[in-house]
Amino acid sequence: MPMIDADGCLINVSVEGRDGGPTLMLSNSLGCTLQMWEPQMKALTQVFRVIRYDRRGHGKSNVPPGPYTMERFGRDVLAILDDLNIEKVHWCGLSMGGMVGQWLGANAPERFGKLVLANTSCYYAEPTKWLERIDAVKKGGIAAVADAVIAGWLTQDFREREPDITARMKAMLLASPVEGYLACCEALSTLDQRELLPKIKSPTLVIAGRHDMATPISAGELIRSKIPGANMTIIDAAHISNVEQPHAFTDAVVGFLTQR
Repeated sequence: MPMIDADGCLINVSVEGRDGGPTLMLSNSLGCTLQMWEPQMKALTQVFRVIRYDRRGHGKSNVPPGPYTMERFGRDVLAILDDLNIEKVHWCGLSMGGMVGQWLGANAPERFGKLVLANTSCYYAEPTKWLERIDAVKKGGIAAVADAVIAGWLTQDFREREPDITARMKAMLLASPVEGYLACCEALSTLDQRELLPKIKSPTLVIAGRHDMATPISAGELIRSKIPGANMTIIDAAHISNVEQPHAFTDAVVGFLTQR
C-alpha cells in the first residue's frame, strides 16, 4: 500500500482490482479505516480498479493537528489522484465519505464520473450532538462513546445476529487515533454544504438506511432534492449500510455505476 503525501500529511492508500477498468474511489465513515469496505471488495474489483484510503487522522495515515475541514479532506483526495496519475474516477463515500464527495463534486467536477453518496448529510442544523461527543471523547477516550456509536452504526437485530462482525467494527472504531477523531468531529460540527449541492453535475445516487438515525432518510432526501437529476435508494439497514446489507449495497452501487 503506498503512502501518498498530501501537503505534508502521509495518506495510506490501497489500489486493487481490474487493470484497465474504470476506477472507483471509496471513502470511509468517521471512525473507520479502509477495511470497512471489505464486504464489497470481491465484487467491486471484478469490475473496477478500486482505490481505498485512510482519511487523515485515521488508520495508518498521519494524524496532523486539527482543525480539519471538508475542503482539506477533498484536497487530500485530489492529491491521491494526482500522485497516482489518475484523471477521473467514480466516487462512493459513506457518511463522512459522502460529505467529502459533495465537496469534490461541486469543486472538482472534471475529476469525477458518477457519485454515490451513502448514509450521509449535507448539513447539521444543531452542533450540540457533535460538541457533546467531542467533550465525551476528550474526557474518556473513544471507549466513552463506542457503544452508542455502534448502536447507531448497526441495528440491534444485526448486532445480535452477527456478533463477530460487530466486534470487528467496534475494534476498528476503538483503534482510531483520538486526536484525528476529534479533529474530524470538529469539522462535522460546522457542516453546511447545502449551497454546494446544486453545483454538482455528476450523475448521483443517494443511498439512505431505513433505520439510520445518524443520517436519516430525510437527510438523504434533502441531498437528492438539491442535486440536479439525483436518484435515491433506501436500504434496510442502519448507518453503516454497506456492512449491514452488503449484497444490497453492492448491487445498488454496481448497478448505478455500470448503467449507461
